Amino acid sequence: MPSTTSAKLSSMKDVAKAADVSVATVSRYLNRSLTLPASTAQRIEAAIAKLDYRRNPHARRLSLGRTDVIGLVIPDITNPFFATLAASVEEAADSFGLGVALCSSLNRPGRELKYLDQLRRNEVDGLIFVTNHNDRDGSLAREINFVSRVVVLDEDVPGVDVPKVFCDNVAAGRLAAEHFLSLGHRSIAFLGSATDMVSTQGRMGGLAAALRENGANGAINFSRHGDYTAEFGRAAAREFIEAGLPSSAIFAASDEIALGVLDAFRQAGVSVPDDVSMIGCDDTAPLHLLDPPLTAIRQPVRAMGRRGVELLMAGAPPEGATPCEELLPVEIIERASVRPPTERVHQRMAALKKKRM
Repeated sequence: MPSTTSAKLSSMKDVAKAADVSVATVSRYLNRSLTLPASTAQRIEAAIAKLDYRRNPHARRLSLGRTDVIGLVIPDITNPFFATLAASVEEAADSFGLGVALCSSLNRPGRELKYLDQLRRNEVDGLIFVTNHNDRDGSLAREINFVSRVVVLDEDVPGVDVPKVFCDNVAAGRLAAEHFLSLGHRSIAFLGSATDMVSTQGRMGGLAAALRENGANGAINFSRHGDYTAEFGRAAAREFIEAGLPSSAIFAASDEIALGVLDAFRQAGVSVPDDVSMIGCDDTAPLHLLDPPLTAIRQPVRAMGRRGVELLMAGAPPEGATPCEELLPVEIIERASVRPPTERVHQRMAALKKKRM
């Protein structure tokens, strides 16, 4: 009986030598691409049994030019948004019989380029790519266009010629504005990421457009831009407090920003929604467990991950065709963080307006 602990694993070359045939004959026989005389097949089978030869499925996949693994590059695995996205990609990939190599880029361009290079060297069959910063020097776009087997999710990489899937960021801003307006708010603060990010342009643009269309022109009277992090949310909230709470409502463009704002407000004794109403965006964190439960624009994160895998498996579009860019719908989840402005809020707004005159 062959040893399972110290014996050297037998190779296809060992089987071929024992059966007195070529390595190519053994390979084609095992792949069922060659019909052999019964006596030759019996010699190969006997050699396989004697040597306890076991095929290496990974090596076979590589010989066929595939790994049956796709890569997923995300900025931060600890963020609930990206964790939910990763889970949906894993589930969708499994339905195609694929594994997923999860790569956390820490939102660093150098690490993103490293993972794209792994795709170029055929270490994965394709890549779902998510960034959370702008490609100002074009290096990401050049690399993505070079390797091509990529689907971009969530944030755009301008200039890339690959399929893309985003949520409808403009609709997200519109839904927030319409909910605030329906309850009497006319002065809104916006807290989001950098102004050159597609998510910020859409969410702030949709918010502003809906306010203008409803006669609240210029109603975004306080805005700050940074990262989609709780740290940025805390810093922006402190500035908002120091400015005298200049808006009656806040649209925080991610769950993480909203959580940071709520933390800073709690420490300063600012009440949501009595002093300031608030809407978040993403709805991947357990916002229903907060006090008060936070109204949010829900992104279709799971649908985004699933669609990304489907587009990756569909392969490149026909030559000359434009790769698709899909927008997935969003919805507002109403909870308890928005209410009509209280009398003290009206008095605060009037006093600030008089002070600015």
